[in-house]
Amino acid sequence: MDHFIQLSNFSKIVPYAQMFEQGVVVTILLSLFTVLIGFVLALVLALMRMSNVRPFRSLGLDKDGHLRDGGFLVTLSKFNPLSFLATAYVEILRSTPVIVQVMIIYYGVFGIIDLPRFTVFGFIKFERFFPGVVALGMNSGAYLCEIIRSGLQSVDGGQTEAARSLGLTQKQNLRFIILPQAVKNILPAIANEFVVIIKESAITYTIGVQDIMSAVQQVKGATFVIIEPLLVATAIYFCLCFPTSKVIAYFERRMSRGDKR
Repeated sequence: MDHFIQLSNFSKIVPYAQMFEQGVVVTILLSLFTVLIGFVLALVLALMRMSNVRPFRSLGLDKDGHLRDGGFLVTLSKFNPLSFLATAYVEILRSTPVIVQVMIIYYGVFGIIDLPRFTVFGFIKFERFFPGVVALGMNSGAYLCEIIRSGLQSVDGGQTEAARSLGLTQKQNLRFIILPQAVKNILPAIANEFVVIIKESAITYTIGVQDIMSAVQQVKGATFVIIEPLLVATAIYFCLCFPTSKVIAYFERRMSRGDKR
């Protein structure tokens, strides 16, 4: 196997150009679905962390209805199971490698669930693509959770009070008042997460997803050259990520300029 860069080796990659084209399509679709799943999951996790569900609240009161001074019962009365579960999920997912999560989801979860076997667009294998999306979406949700939570908390609390005075329910307040403003604040961060996922999606080739890195591995196996396919993959990832980052930065400046008026 040749480990030195040779211009002649690039000609060996040309017959496999379609594989790289298909890999680009898979990578983009993988990133889009991942961010979509991640956003929905992160919104649920953020609301769970911000919730005030305390089923043992009454244990913090004595028989006269006064707050206890301290002790185990007071601690238990402050316990929020929803916030605990969401926090545990976020911390575990953010503290473990993505490749481990992908392997667990693919071999552990979908090794038990028998997914239908069919291809999309003639080259995307659903039984491999879907577990990859789920694994990356779960990971993305853990990171987006904190972004969304900070965005929700950045909305002025006075607007919630105004919504209540107008007779809006908490659900209506969240839907019509808080979320629209929060989404505007966190949109650049969500878009940046899309760029991150484009790069992180390369890990899914380990479970057979036909992405860009999968094309590299196929060229390597067929031609016994490795550096040149990797350089091609690097150029493709750069062409996907760099312009996207610049577009995000442009709209971020436009949005921040609108806030200053």
